Amino acid sequence: MSQAPGAQPSQPSVYHERQRLELCAVHALNNVLQQQLFSQEAADEICKRPLSQLALPQVLGLILNLPSPVSLGLLSLPLRRRHWVALRQVDGVYYNLDSKLRAPEALGDEDGVRAFLAAALAQGLCEVLLVVTKEVEEKGCWLRTD
Repeated sequence: MSQAPGAQPSQPSVYHERQRLELCAVHALNNVLQQQLFSQEAADEICKRPLSQLALPQVLGLILNLPSPVSLGLLSLPLRRRHWVALRQVDGVYYNLDSKLRAPEALGDEDGVRAFLAAALAQGLCEVLLVVTKEVEEKGCWLRTD
C-alpha cells in the first residue's frame, strides 16, 4: 500500500509510564504489560505475600537493597543512599552479612530471618533478590505451594 508523498506512517499506540517517585519496578511491570495493572500498594502486597511462602531451605541466600543513611563522622545528613546487604544460612543459623558490620550478625532460624525481612520491607523502598541454584529456579521450588 503506498502513501501520499510527505505523509507520515501512523505510530503504534505504545503504553508508557514515566518515572514517579521511586516506583520504577511498578512502572517497568506496567510498561511491559502495556497497561496500568499494578499500583505501589499492589506491588507492596505481592512482595509481602511471597515472604511467608518462601521455601528458605531452597534459597542459597538473599540480597537486599536498603535505604542507608549518610553521615559524616557523628553528623547525620538528611540524605538517603542505597546499600546492598547479604543474608545467608550457615550451619542452620541465618546471618546478616552486611559489609558495614564489624562481624556477621546472627539472625537465628527461619523465623528470625523472616522477621528481619519483614522489618526491612516495612521500612519501604526495599528490594529483595533471591539467590538460588539453576535447578531450583527452573523448578520454581523457592516458593512453598501450601
